[in-house]
Amino acid sequence: MQASRKDDMESKKGFSTPEEQPHERIHREVARKAASEGIVLLENRENILPLERESAIALYGRGAVRTVKGGTGSGDVNEREDVSVYDGLIMAGFRILNGKWIEEYIREYEEKRIVWRDALLKEVRESERGMEGFFDTYAARPFPAPAGPEPEKEDCDTALYVISRTAGEAADRRNIKGDYYLTDEEEKFLDDLCRLYDKVIVILNTGGILDLSFMDSHKNICGLILLSQAGMEGGNALADILCGNVSPGGHLTDTWCYDYEDYPGASDFSFMNEDLTTEKYEEGIYTGYRYFDSLGIPVRYGFGYGLSYSEFSMEAEEPVFKDGVLSLPVVVTNIGDVPAREVLQVYVSCPQTGLEKEFRRLAGFKKTGVIPADGFERLAVEIPLNLLSSYDEEEAAWVLENGFYGLWCGFSLDKSVLVSMLSLNKRTVIERCRNLCTSEGTIRQFSVPPEEREEINNKWIEKGRSENLPVLEIDGDAIETVENSYDRPDEPDERVRSLVDALSTDKLISLMSGAVHKEGNAEAVGFGSFKVAGGAGDTSREAVADGIPSIATADGPAGLRLDERYTLSDGRIKPKSFARTVEHGFFDTEPLEESGESYYQYCTAFPVGTLLASSWDEELMFEVGKAVGEEMRLFGVDLWLAPGMNIHRNPLCGRNFEYFSEDPLISGKMAAAITRGVQSIKGCGTTIKHFACNNAEDNRFFSDSVLSERCLREIYLKGFEIAVKEAAPLALMSSYNKINGVHSANNRELITNILRDEWGFKGMVMTDWTSTWYGDGCSASGCVKAGNDLIMPGSREDLKDIEGALKEGLIGIDDIKANAYHIVRTILNTAGQDG
Repeated sequence: MQASRKDDMESKKGFSTPEEQPHERIHREVARKAASEGIVLLENRENILPLERESAIALYGRGAVRTVKGGTGSGDVNEREDVSVYDGLIMAGFRILNGKWIEEYIREYEEKRIVWRDALLKEVRESERGMEGFFDTYAARPFPAPAGPEPEKEDCDTALYVISRTAGEAADRRNIKGDYYLTDEEEKFLDDLCRLYDKVIVILNTGGILDLSFMDSHKNICGLILLSQAGMEGGNALADILCGNVSPGGHLTDTWCYDYEDYPGASDFSFMNEDLTTEKYEEGIYTGYRYFDSLGIPVRYGFGYGLSYSEFSMEAEEPVFKDGVLSLPVVVTNIGDVPAREVLQVYVSCPQTGLEKEFRRLAGFKKTGVIPADGFERLAVEIPLNLLSSYDEEEAAWVLENGFYGLWCGFSLDKSVLVSMLSLNKRTVIERCRNLCTSEGTIRQFSVPPEEREEINNKWIEKGRSENLPVLEIDGDAIETVENSYDRPDEPDERVRSLVDALSTDKLISLMSGAVHKEGNAEAVGFGSFKVAGGAGDTSREAVADGIPSIATADGPAGLRLDERYTLSDGRIKPKSFARTVEHGFFDTEPLEESGESYYQYCTAFPVGTLLASSWDEELMFEVGKAVGEEMRLFGVDLWLAPGMNIHRNPLCGRNFEYFSEDPLISGKMAAAITRGVQSIKGCGTTIKHFACNNAEDNRFFSDSVLSERCLREIYLKGFEIAVKEAAPLALMSSYNKINGVHSANNRELITNILRDEWGFKGMVMTDWTSTWYGDGCSASGCVKAGNDLIMPGSREDLKDIEGALKEGLIGIDDIKANAYHIVRTILNTAGQDG
């Protein structure tokens, strides 16, 4: 059914010269700006920062010279070069005095890295799967970087210590030394630095949360900066912050606790309870800051926290309600001496009548421009009323409870103050749904005792009354109720319908699968695209002659993951395995002889998702997305497999760096802004992922996320809903896991009833790569029945399964056509018109 073609791998994308291209220079400036805006200043004791230009410092740590730009796996990018912390500081004019230590560290690092690589390759080659199993072993065996030679006192007062961590796809982090905790060597090194130097600044070069208890025992650590994993321009961005070119404006999108065990469900996450088959979300709606804030549990650095080189004040005006949207005008004033930006955050407290609710939730935010000293900016934060609603499972509806709602405003959650109240006169249903994706049994969920919730609620209400805060009266009868209907047939336009209806049954079935390689299933990563070297995969090529082009996808989400160099022989791309392309060919110890024309595809490595979100800047996210879209157009990529937007449920999730936050609102807003940016480039689209509850990596193909429908809708689906409704991404990717016993890729209630019927999604849904390759839990025909349009990367077994299910009557031709309509509509909306 899937015939091979002579021109299967034709391409001439990229540049015939390895010289730097104009797009690289332009986009690396975008990457630098995005990084500097997302870097978070956590401590600035004695106002040690900013440092004076050309000041003398000592610089230590793995991340000083081998700065980690991003995570591993599909989220990696093959960029031309990285700017390390050392490089950035040197170019900014700082005098780094410990050059001998730097040289010795680089030598030790490279020697040990080669030993690690060779041992890893030996293990892989001797394993049952051979090099096919490279990715899993690589993900599970991160390089244990050395601490380096003992430090010596240099002729300066200040030392910088860069602590680095790496994580990635297919493996969760561990709460052990060398990962969540510092190693003994790192602890000793920090002890030595604090003994040798009067002032120490610690830089956190990590995509996830670390234990920061060392801050309690080292009083001369004056500065603490969350660099995160800042992409290829991380060193320059950090230098911009350190020398004061940019005042820090990043704010945390997660809660940093004093102890790992403080996190809800910490002891039951992933591998922690030795049960990798079932992940019980017993914390319910109390995820992240909602848990700590509701219980009054102290944290080290709270949600929304971030320092500046300046100081700000804010004054809120009375809120306005119109057409279902609240608007809160606020004047932000720079009362310090430094021009800077600030993030205005608005939280809401909902009535504790009826459904149990958290104390406060994020309801809106806005980042100012650069406000000069003594200057001000007037902002209006808009809050759709549905963000104040809660999901009632008994009524199968989103409801607004009657009573008082409190609006809190500030520059972080813990510093926010009550500024006004709303009063709703009656319980109001704003949207009627259907109970979907429910669990079979009762789920035990954490609950705050009602008397405690009532006490907290009464306190802020009394505070509002005593301060005579404005109260906005809202009439429930004036709020319209959305009535959803389900399983509505798609109504494609005439062009789409005519193209699909003209296809034979064989060709219709072929559209359900990605383009199949004649070599068999091939490798799922790195050998996927016929059209773009290093692309993840293509849609079917079987209907090209019928007017339905094949389009190409590429991984993300920190930029495009393509081969930086490839050869073209007889008009065909010579494919490379993942092992030959990862880390700029570091694992390619036996290079193949390559003849033919060489082409170059250097892409921009942007900061990881968590750092991007820490900017709280939707306009900047649009700019990042637009830059990615321009590179997609340049290299022939039609769909970017990004942004990733799963919730940071636990700090040990291996892919948290790819995702934005523990909060669904900021996750949805960031994804929507990036999507608008990408799709502002004609023919380019995003693929938001992983839908849904992909909150752990260990055993990700077989894990079952068990949670209440309310928790699912309010926390884990809400961000996707925001992105779909605000930005209309062209595609969406399902996740590997089950949700309440049903595989996400085969879940019709999730993909059709919620995504399409309730949210109005018109794009294409695809599986994550190889979802159907691991037993009976997920089948290709089950995807068709669920409305999961495209099975990736595609295999003959998938096509046979669909063909067999059609013959047995398990699926109908109308099911296949419905999916084909979605696929063809998406293809015609992309740049893949050349076939």
